[in-house]
Amino acid sequence: MIYLDHSATSPVNPEVLKAMEPFFSQEFGNASTFYSLGRTARQAMEAARENVASLIGASPQEIIFTSGGTESDNMAIKGTAYKWKNKGKHIITSAIEHPAVEETCRYLEKQGFEVTYLPVYEEGIVRIEDVLAAIREDTILITIMHANNEIGTIQPIAEIGEIARKKGIIFHSDAVQTVGKIPVDVKKLNVDLLSISAHKLYGPKGIGALYVKKGVFLEPLIHGGGHERALRPGTENVPGIVGLGKACEIALKNLKKDQEYVTRLRNQLIAGILENLEESYLNGDPDKRLPNNAHLRFNGIEGESLVLHLDAKGIAASTGSACSSKKLEPSHVLMALGLEKVEAHGSLRLSLGTENTPEDIEYTIKSIKEAVTTLRNLSPLWNQ
Repeated sequence: MIYLDHSATSPVNPEVLKAMEPFFSQEFGNASTFYSLGRTARQAMEAARENVASLIGASPQEIIFTSGGTESDNMAIKGTAYKWKNKGKHIITSAIEHPAVEETCRYLEKQGFEVTYLPVYEEGIVRIEDVLAAIREDTILITIMHANNEIGTIQPIAEIGEIARKKGIIFHSDAVQTVGKIPVDVKKLNVDLLSISAHKLYGPKGIGALYVKKGVFLEPLIHGGGHERALRPGTENVPGIVGLGKACEIALKNLKKDQEYVTRLRNQLIAGILENLEESYLNGDPDKRLPNNAHLRFNGIEGESLVLHLDAKGIAASTGSACSSKKLEPSHVLMALGLEKVEAHGSLRLSLGTENTPEDIEYTIKSIKEAVTTLRNLSPLWNQ
């Protein structure tokens, strides 16, 4: 199979799996105990914390381990909202956030908070002037993703963070799609909180992290022991944490090389489709996008049918967010770009990885052309 859905998940790197294996059975100790098994687990966990911190330019003490990006987003947003609700109840976000952010904001609206959803226009990018216009005296949090999980557009996080800092507003960014793919430095980005998920960067599922800048305080969502600075109590997932740490270590070592390689494949893919298939379009800004993301739309077809045709040809792709793939409604991200419903339904997300090859891309281009032609010949939308 040619796997082109790395924005949904990535295969675990063999080095990551090897690093994790001892902590399932041989070194199985609880990291909160004081005897040697526990100390070994604790040492491995703290080494992993250092690796995560190094990848994003943080200090190890600023890394809180979670179960993944969704929990990190919830911890950041609800934790800020509940901690500072007496100061204000206004939150700013974008119209294209991942469901982990969007649904959390919708929930808080039911709790009496007010949320402003910023537009992203045709290019899929938040504009600074809209951020400035949305800020109020009671704004306590801005949460804008670093890069979109569907269309791959990269947001002006550093500029937004600078505004938030000057206004005394907490700033969170969901960086699940960027950490390990492009340089991420929490200081340069001016973020207070940043979400990470291991399975997007060749680590295991079920583990992630939240960067919490020193001096930023959150209300914990769950209560128990004092684990993770009392922000995330519960026995630590040591194998998962070790896997995340190893994935971050590998990502940091190979970041520049991998970014350049995957960018070449992405450009090959986009050019091969747009230049050879009529009425095909790229969704989102062509330049300010993730190196591995090509989000395309094709007039006259249904994206779900195209995914099934590609699957039959041995290619794994998607129409958009894996967290929303069972919904029949068009993607809220594509609708925010100003597309019509029929256009949104004809879209395809291709997200590449380092194991893909130029030959994979050529076969994919050929397969998409064949599948789109077949579907258009059957489509009343195309033949009317």
